[in-house]
Amino acid sequence: MTDAPAPLADPHLVYDPVAGDGPKDVVILGSTGSIGTQAIDLVLRNPDRFRVTALSANGGRVTLLAEQAHRLRVRTVAVAREDVVPALREALSARYGAGEPLPEILAGPDAATQAAASDCHTVLNGITGSIGLAPTLAALEAGRTLALANKESLIVGGPLVKALAKPGQIIPVDSEHAALFQALAAGTRADVRKLVVTASGGPFRGRTRQELAAVTVEDALAHPTWAMGPVITINSATLVNKGLEVIEAHLLYDIPFDRIEVVVHPQSYVHSMVEFTDGSTLAQATPPDMRGPIAIGLGWPERVPDAAPVFDWSKASTWEFFPLDDEAFPAVNLARHVGELAGTAPAVFNAANEECVEAFRTGALPFLGIIDTVTRVVEEHGTPAAGTSLTVPDVLEAETWARARARELTARTASAEARA
Repeated sequence: MTDAPAPLADPHLVYDPVAGDGPKDVVILGSTGSIGTQAIDLVLRNPDRFRVTALSANGGRVTLLAEQAHRLRVRTVAVAREDVVPALREALSARYGAGEPLPEILAGPDAATQAAASDCHTVLNGITGSIGLAPTLAALEAGRTLALANKESLIVGGPLVKALAKPGQIIPVDSEHAALFQALAAGTRADVRKLVVTASGGPFRGRTRQELAAVTVEDALAHPTWAMGPVITINSATLVNKGLEVIEAHLLYDIPFDRIEVVVHPQSYVHSMVEFTDGSTLAQATPPDMRGPIAIGLGWPERVPDAAPVFDWSKASTWEFFPLDDEAFPAVNLARHVGELAGTAPAVFNAANEECVEAFRTGALPFLGIIDTVTRVVEEHGTPAAGTSLTVPDVLEAETWARARARELTARTASAEARA
């Protein structure tokens, strides 16, 4: 283990690009989404610790984005959709006083990437999907600390991210990886025997594959413990999200796949565990709330007081753990396979899944068809080129092919069902 590559995320190393006594300047990407809104709540409660300098969003919630910009008094607002700039400017003007300068507006597909490279201490990447790769690379190249909630950018561009990241530059924000990050602080890397990633089991825990055949979009969106965006929630229902987290854990901590285990924990109190060579297992636990992991990402190596709720130990509670049903939920094993293939395979897996999730949401694909279709796309892709030679064009080309192939297969499935 001691001869393995250095891990991307190491709690024993602190990367501080801009040392100082004042608040940390922070850029929040995906500010109108679940991670972004909770991060802003944390910042507003801790103005002595954090100051937001720029926000980015897709542009679908212009009014909220303008409200955030005004409350935080940011310098820059970035939107991916150029068509919403007039509405954004109008919304900003309605909130700022006469003669008060409006924030700079960046617009277009590269707007978030520009914001990620702007002058700040920390970039929180809360964008959903592989479109977060370019901002991730931009933040690393610019020398910013990267609080990474956008797991897809690491999944699809692992070698690219690893080539740019300096020791301690990435702090994971996923609840599972923030938990591993904290537990790993208790020992040396050579002491680690196993990473144990917990999964709530989603809304369909305990169901057989046959019982999953007729589930609806509404069923899949009814997550029992977490409030998240629709794509991540459906990924949690299929356990694709957990498969992505296994790949992410491998990339962040350089632990082999055969030493990363998934266990179902319905209460979502224990966010993940590290088993050490002496037999000890350290678990990180809090009530389900993403503000804790966000606070780790923004504040490390300091902790942010009262960032998230705590347990009431005066009340009885039961914490359960179950093995994962790989037959009903094959996504985790498929992700392991894809992670071991490396190269462009993770990008193909992720892109095909994004297309299939959208097809499921629109009624064009049944729930079981998500993983069945992704599996076929991965199989057709075959063995990719070596990951060490991966380039951004390689990733984009693989994603384009995977999306097109997934759409073709989805259309065939829809046509066959229509004829049935």
